[in-house]
Amino acid sequence: MAVKSNILIFVYLFLFLGSVSAQDNTLSKQRVTELNNLLVQDCGSCHGMTMKGGLGPALTPEVLKNKPREFIETTIAYGRPGTPMPPWNNILTRQEINWIVNTLYNGIKHD
Repeated sequence: MAVKSNILIFVYLFLFLGSVSAQDNTLSKQRVTELNNLLVQDCGSCHGMTMKGGLGPALTPEVLKNKPREFIETTIAYGRPGTPMPPWNNILTRQEINWIVNTLYNGIKHD
């Protein structure tokens, strides 16, 4: 079963990275605020408001430092089948997912 999950993750990673197109790297201040709220509220509802874990695993910089960014990006984009982790690729752009991953690796700043 673990091998099947790993194969699915690599397929998702291939599809996700293969679909990347050139985008403007600038997000508006309003969108950054919205994405920060999404992280704290939506992601925080499973991963904990401070990302220290809950229903979902911890997503702190310490936990993520040895995990490949592409793995985290793919997980956000396509979710994890068989778990409560939903896919966000229909709601978020690649650029927005990248912003979320950067924020997770750097630590969330609570306002």
